[in-house]
Amino acid sequence: MAERVLITGARAVAALDIARSLRAAGYEPHLADCSPAWVSRLSRAAGPVHRYASPVGRPAAFARDIRGLIERLDPVRIIPTCEEVFHLAALAEADGFSDRVFAPPPDRLATLHAKDRFAALCGGLGLPVPDTSRITDRAALEAFRGDPADHVFKPVWSRFGARTLIAPPPAALAALTPSPAAPWVAQRRITGEEVSFYAVCHEGRVTAFCAYGSDWRLSGGASYVFSPLGAGQGARLRPMAEALAAFAITGQIACDAIIDAGGQPWLIECNPRATSGVHLFGRNAGFGRALMGSGAARPLSGSCHLSPALWLHGLPTALRDRRLADWRLQRRQGSDAVAAPGDPGPVLGALADAAVFGLRAVRTGRSLTAAMTADIEWNGRPLDPPD
Repeated sequence: MAERVLITGARAVAALDIARSLRAAGYEPHLADCSPAWVSRLSRAAGPVHRYASPVGRPAAFARDIRGLIERLDPVRIIPTCEEVFHLAALAEADGFSDRVFAPPPDRLATLHAKDRFAALCGGLGLPVPDTSRITDRAALEAFRGDPADHVFKPVWSRFGARTLIAPPPAALAALTPSPAAPWVAQRRITGEEVSFYAVCHEGRVTAFCAYGSDWRLSGGASYVFSPLGAGQGARLRPMAEALAAFAITGQIACDAIIDAGGQPWLIECNPRATSGVHLFGRNAGFGRALMGSGAARPLSGSCHLSPALWLHGLPTALRDRRLADWRLQRRQGSDAVAAPGDPGPVLGALADAAVFGLRAVRTGRSLTAAMTADIEWNGRPLDPPD
């Protein structure tokens, strides 16, 4: 019988492609989430989708549900894909199943996730990172001596570029209310090409790596087209991934960087979880084996996209910016990360999920991106898994 793997964060298209890759490698993938996760539920290739309670809203029920899934499925590995990784790692450490969770331990996860601690880590490893200052109250903000025009201000705990202020005017800074519980950072502004990389690591070694960029983005900065970088740029970024893998030891590492006019990449922030970089591996068996530590994987050469976003956001952008030829080229030559041959259902699932989160955003007064993560995100508070 095939070994089972539990993939959490089934709402993410990355989780869907991880499941497809594991199935191609001969494993039996199961997915789970605290949202309906229609993008995975309507897939013919992913596997069964289970539910657990929100780790933010109902932590005791979350712990009970995860324990129940482990008891029923007995997975050889648990692969988190979204910010439930923090809650899951804390529970695993308390319950003694950390060896099954494909993620660094909680303290290292926090260091990678917190923007100030990540900058300090990079400095200690000799990796290029902009000067970064932690701001925990109004007094520290008012005492900041740098020129705001040369800096970027953002919360220590944030995602999708939410609330980021680039070269803010005085009125925008005056509206900030940093606190010890909700600190901010001021980071020297680097101008250049925004890029990302994603890496899988086992025992401190990188077993899969890709570097990519995008010129198709939502207003908040999230991309929906992913294009591999040239070999030279990738070669500059890979040693950074290897240095961070030695710190993380095991799990997935994804970083955003900016390449300046001189060709120097600067690390900006890190997501210790799956990102859209997984799509560049083509959902093949090699990537599945790399995730399980039984081989290495190389990305494919072509670009990929999220087809619902390419139509709903990309087409209006193309019409507005006179990029219709570029849009048509991407649609024809790029591969779709959502649908797959014989598996078109996830496209409808992605639209259904967008509607669910959109309604949640309206009901709670949050932005769409905030509504998409409110039930799983972690913003630095101590995690004490319930008994």
